[in-house]
Amino acid sequence: MWNPITRPVNHWQHRLHTACMQRQNKHTIQQQASSTKHPQYAKMLDKYVREGPMIRGPKFLARLRSHTVFEHTPVKLFCTVDGFPMPIVKCNHQPYSHHSYIHSFFLSPNFSAAMLPKIHYTKINITFLEKFGPVFATEGESASLTATMTLTPNLANLQPEAQWYRDDTRLFDSKWVKIETGRGVTTLTLPNLFKDDEGLYTLRMVTKGGTAEHSAFVSVSDGPPPVPGAPGAPMDIKIHDANRDYVIVSWKPPNTTTEGPILGYFVDKCEVGTENWTQCNDHPIKICKYPVSGLFEGHSYYFRVRAVNSHGISKPSRMSDPIIAYECKCLSSGVPSAPGQVISTRETDTSVLIQWAPPKEPNNLIGYYIDQCVKGSKDWTSANHKPHKSTKFVVSGLTKGETYVFRVQAINELGLSDESQESAPLTVKAALTIPSSPYDIGLLNCDGHSMVLNWKKPLHTGGAKIKEYYVDKRRSGTTMWREVHIPPLTERLYKVEGLTEGAVYQFHVYAANLAGLGTASKQSADFTCEAWTMPEPGPAYNLTFTEVRDNSLVVEWQKPVYAGSGPITGYHVEYAKKGTSEWTTANQTAVSHRFFKVTGLEANTSYIFRVRGVNAAGVGMASMPSDPVYAKAVAGFQEVSCGVDEKSGDIVMSFESCQMNEGSQFIWKKDYKEITDFSKGVVIKTEGSHSKLIFKNADKEDFGTYSVSVTNTEGVSSSYKISAEELAKMLALSYDIRHPIIPLKSELAYKILERGRMRFWLQAEEISSNVTYKFFANNKELSGPNKMGHDVSTGIIEFIMDHFTEENEGTFTCQITDGGGKAQSSLVLIGDAFKAALAEADYQRREYIRVKEGPHFSEFLSLQVGEDCSVTLVCKVANLKKESEFHWYKEDTEIIPDVKPDLGSGVCKLPIKLFSLKTTGVYKATISDDRGKDMSQINISGKVFEDAINKISQLAGASAAELVINCTATGIQLQCHMKYYTSEMNITWYHGGDGQYLLTLICSLFQCDLRLLLIIQLKRGVVGGLPDVVTIMEKKTLSLTCTVCGDPKPQVSWLKNGADVEPDDQYVVSLDQGKFASLTIKGVTMEDSGRYTMIVQNKYGGESVDIVVSVYRHGEKIPEAKPTLTPKTIIPPKLPIEIPQPKTQPAPSPAPSPAPPKAPTGRGVKSPTPTRRK
Repeated sequence: MWNPITRPVNHWQHRLHTACMQRQNKHTIQQQASSTKHPQYAKMLDKYVREGPMIRGPKFLARLRSHTVFEHTPVKLFCTVDGFPMPIVKCNHQPYSHHSYIHSFFLSPNFSAAMLPKIHYTKINITFLEKFGPVFATEGESASLTATMTLTPNLANLQPEAQWYRDDTRLFDSKWVKIETGRGVTTLTLPNLFKDDEGLYTLRMVTKGGTAEHSAFVSVSDGPPPVPGAPGAPMDIKIHDANRDYVIVSWKPPNTTTEGPILGYFVDKCEVGTENWTQCNDHPIKICKYPVSGLFEGHSYYFRVRAVNSHGISKPSRMSDPIIAYECKCLSSGVPSAPGQVISTRETDTSVLIQWAPPKEPNNLIGYYIDQCVKGSKDWTSANHKPHKSTKFVVSGLTKGETYVFRVQAINELGLSDESQESAPLTVKAALTIPSSPYDIGLLNCDGHSMVLNWKKPLHTGGAKIKEYYVDKRRSGTTMWREVHIPPLTERLYKVEGLTEGAVYQFHVYAANLAGLGTASKQSADFTCEAWTMPEPGPAYNLTFTEVRDNSLVVEWQKPVYAGSGPITGYHVEYAKKGTSEWTTANQTAVSHRFFKVTGLEANTSYIFRVRGVNAAGVGMASMPSDPVYAKAVAGFQEVSCGVDEKSGDIVMSFESCQMNEGSQFIWKKDYKEITDFSKGVVIKTEGSHSKLIFKNADKEDFGTYSVSVTNTEGVSSSYKISAEELAKMLALSYDIRHPIIPLKSELAYKILERGRMRFWLQAEEISSNVTYKFFANNKELSGPNKMGHDVSTGIIEFIMDHFTEENEGTFTCQITDGGGKAQSSLVLIGDAFKAALAEADYQRREYIRVKEGPHFSEFLSLQVGEDCSVTLVCKVANLKKESEFHWYKEDTEIIPDVKPDLGSGVCKLPIKLFSLKTTGVYKATISDDRGKDMSQINISGKVFEDAINKISQLAGASAAELVINCTATGIQLQCHMKYYTSEMNITWYHGGDGQYLLTLICSLFQCDLRLLLIIQLKRGVVGGLPDVVTIMEKKTLSLTCTVCGDPKPQVSWLKNGADVEPDDQYVVSLDQGKFASLTIKGVTMEDSGRYTMIVQNKYGGESVDIVVSVYRHGEKIPEAKPTLTPKTIIPPKLPIEIPQPKTQPAPSPAPSPAPPKAPTGRGVKSPTPTRRK
């Protein structure tokens, strides 16, 4: 719309002019003026009445003419219009024109208008026909990125500019980058890839009307290192502070994966125009910055860097741009200062938005690195791997529900800044949003003046709990909604009052959380305000589902608000598959409670449910159908467990949730009614994902079904039914635990100590340091000088009675109390048991006096057998003095030993020579002086004697030499030398045949066997191993092996069909260890069939054995083996036999010779060898 320059046309003038042009009558205009009551409107109305005859329509007196102008040149378009009142002038241009206009407007008496067009640049639409994709290449290779496009319109003098970027850095033609653009195609070529070339490449086609761009990532992997395991090449070589004789070179370390750690770097330089690279540092430097000195002023140089690790030196980096030694560059004053405050805000369930203040001293800032850490740990990890330029960053890949802290570092060419302060801890979860709208508004009751409404809560809470609901109403057919309550609602049940009877109403509901008010629900159905009078109950509401499994679930609901003509007596639950209308009644008999477990469902199937109330009048209205429920158990769910705590005796129901989210809570119910009464000692304890329902004072009325559900999860829930019988068992166990009996490892017992003291003791399984106990004798508590004590570590409780007399006969009892546990143990000492204990106590009392007051035996007589088979009586005496006398006796006859007893050491010995039955009897030893006398005796007979003989036999048999042959005038004698021999030894001679003789020495502990093989003449013989007939397939390898023996070692030869077998590559003859003779035939052919003979002989003679070899071809039936009897052929000796002379002194042998070893398995492939027949 055009506006005059002289004065503005306000809103009311515009309305007046419009009314004039539409030829509205005066009455209509007056009505408008009176209705608006604007102070200027009446004045303009009067003006219109006076100038009415001057009204005329607009017309062009001088029309616009065509203009041809150059691009970018301003143009003015003029025209003259006429009309009253002042006309409205508009300028329109064709859509295809590329010129918009900057308009100016002039009014003259003839209403002339001048227009200056506003210039708009030509819009060129760019469409990419072919785009370049991601590139994966290796260092040293080349890569090209090409894009093909169309231009609309394609003007020769208005071609777009192709701009290439790598990570937002503009690229230009250089040695490393080649760019070609023309005829709708642009290409970027990287002729020699380095790791520096890796990044996101972006093509921007720039026109004056806008840009079109496309991006793809180029990945450059490390090339093959010059040495295996060497690191990759350093990157991003830069030159700083160029001076006349030095520069500072900086770089970035290479990407390392499996290579070893970087030990340092070498910097190389090369003068421009030459190819001579020289190393600048003699030793590797560990930091990524090095000052290179020794430059010549005015000369230009290239620089490159190589990395070093334990395996070797990497390839050189890309060389830097040339730098002149006298060229100066301004160094930044240092690394950036630390970034400012870091603020983290929620974004999604796995990401967080980080924002921070830039550093006060950026110092040529390159970007930022963001670090993250789980709260409470010090494990900081980087969230980005390249410097981020913005002060906002989204950290992704976080764990939902975990709490993190963040910090930021700035970086420039010189390095990293200090870390910023850590952000406030933030728990990862989605940002709060407003809730979705409630739905399914239902009518539960109507009395003609009010309605009771119910609705379902929003499907999405927006990340926060729903705090409030708002209900609006309207009459059906109207558009104005009115709020029906001022304070917000907290429940999903509301009674709308003040309604008109017979009117039809509609309702909608809003939900609100911390983020704000959500959207309105879909309007309800039309509800007519008419009082309900039907006798059946109204609908139930608030259907909820728990314990969803593959074939069952539990439905809960609320009692109908309208009960009908009588009380509600039960409920029916109906279900149908999602998408069908075939309802099935789950319970044929109505249930009186408001929960029901539906079984028989199909796994992985969705169902909808509804509930009907029942009273005496019949079945009532159905509830609103539920949302679909998918019959599938939650992955990883666990059931409730119930038991009795072993320490406290409390009955405990425990449940572990497989899912936990922020705000999740455990809701425990009994018979599906939430437990709110904790006055009877019911306690709920929750730690993490575990929750316990504890009954501290359970009674027999606490049986029933207990269920638990976890909010803010995917329906995690479970239940446990306690029957009256199970509850009774648990109550009994609880009583036993709370009134425990201390378990005893051993009952009360006694032990007699020295001086005749009695120790009464028992041992408990476990006692504490607070244990108390009492001892009683015949129901009288024991105290006085007696001593009581206990040991917590062993559980032993003891009582020591100093004087045990005849008056103590009776019952001894110990009573223990430890915390709530008690125990009692008794010991009865009467009759013979008491007499034996009293006699032992008296003996110990006398023995104590004897030992302490006069000479005595500290070790009584014992019989010892030495390694040389000698037998000695040994004892030890103590508390002696010079006048003490020691004597030996046998059968009350004193024995005068050859050596007097050594009373100085206290050890006295009596050797028994020629120990045998003649030396058996009762031996005594006495020690005496003026203070008293003591005696010890031993009876050497019976078992004592047998044990000594067995020991002697064992020592003699172990030392026996080998059996030897001794030729005498009366014949050949077999002899064996032993250290000791007596007729009481059990020795037996055996002749086993074949020249074998056996001497056996037997005692109760061992058996010693000595064997002798007496061979009159030993000749060569074949022990065994060769078969009679061998069947083998052609081209296999045959190995014929047998074991031979003889002394001296025999010679072995082989014959084939009577002819000698000549060893060659096919026939291999061997004799291993002088025992194992073998013939190996490689690559058996049909010509190898025949009879083979093995001959073995020495100077005493020999034997020969025949073997028949049968070869068959591959694929033929294996011929049946028909073994023939091939007896050994005896070969007589060539020389006279020499009989060896017996040795004069037999060599001792501590043990019989071991059996000869078995023949080892032959080498090569052997044919099946049947058992050799004798």
